[in-house]
Amino acid sequence: MLRTMVTATNTLTQLQTKLDTISDNLANSNTHGYKTKDAQFSELLYQQYNNDKLDKTLRQSPVGIRYGVGAHVSLIQANQKQGSLQQTDRDLDFAFTKENQYFNILMPDGDGQRTVYTRQGDFYVSPMGNGQMMLVNGDGHPVADSDGEAIYFPDFATGFTLSPNGRLNIEYPDGDVIAVDLAVSELQKPQVMEHVSGTYIGLPTDLAGLGYTQADILTDLQGANRGDIGLSNQKLEMSNVDMSKEMTDLIATQRSYQFNSRAVTLADQMLGLINGIR
Repeated sequence: MLRTMVTATNTLTQLQTKLDTISDNLANSNTHGYKTKDAQFSELLYQQYNNDKLDKTLRQSPVGIRYGVGAHVSLIQANQKQGSLQQTDRDLDFAFTKENQYFNILMPDGDGQRTVYTRQGDFYVSPMGNGQMMLVNGDGHPVADSDGEAIYFPDFATGFTLSPNGRLNIEYPDGDVIAVDLAVSELQKPQVMEHVSGTYIGLPTDLAGLGYTQADILTDLQGANRGDIGLSNQKLEMSNVDMSKEMTDLIATQRSYQFNSRAVTLADQMLGLINGIR
C-alpha cells in the first residue's frame, strides 16, 4: 500500500471525529447550558529521511525529508465562555452568571447513583406520594443540596425565590419559608472532566491514574465560599455555540475530508496502473 493512502486514511477517520463534534455543537445550539466543544489536531509521528547530504541549497528548514503519516484529534476541549441569559419569568429557572460554576445532579448509576454536573438550570417539582415533593431537573434526576442529598419539601408550596448565594426559599400559604442551599461546584480544571451525556459532565473514573484528586479539579462552594456563587432567578443560560464559527469550521473540515478522499482515490488509481504493468 502506498504511504499516501495510509496518510490519507489515517487523517480521514480523525476528520470524521471533527465533523461529529461540529454536528453536536450545531444540534445543541438551542440547548440551555450547553458548552461548545472544539476538536484540536496534532501531527502523528513522522519519518526522517537524510538522503540529500549532497544538496548544498541553503534552506530555512532542516536538511532532510520528513514524511508524515497524518494527523489525529489530540483533544476535544469545551469552551467555558458564559452564554447569554434568556428571561423566562419562571420561578424554578436558574442561570449562572459566572463561568465554571455547575449544579450538582444525582444521576442513577447501576444500583447506586453518581454526582454529575450541569449548567442547565430548568428545575421542576416531582410528587413523591407521601405529601412530599422533590426538586428535579428536566430529565427527572434529583437536584442535590449542599450536603449532597436530594431536596425534599412538603407539598402545596406557593412560590420559589432564589438568593444570589444559591439559597432556594420555598414559600407556603401560611407564611412559612423553607430555605435550602443548592449544591454548587466550581471547576478549577474543567478540561479534566469527562462528558457523561447531554449537558452532563462528571469526574473521571480513574482520577488516581490521571494524577489528580477531586480537590484538584473542583471546589464545592460551601460556607463563606457561597458568597462567590453567581446565580440569577427566572432566567436560563443559552448555549455559547457560535453558529458562524461552526459553519466556517464545517466547510473547512469538509474540504479537508474531500482532499484526503481524493488522495485515496489517486493512490488507488496508481496501484491499479502498477498492477496493470505487464
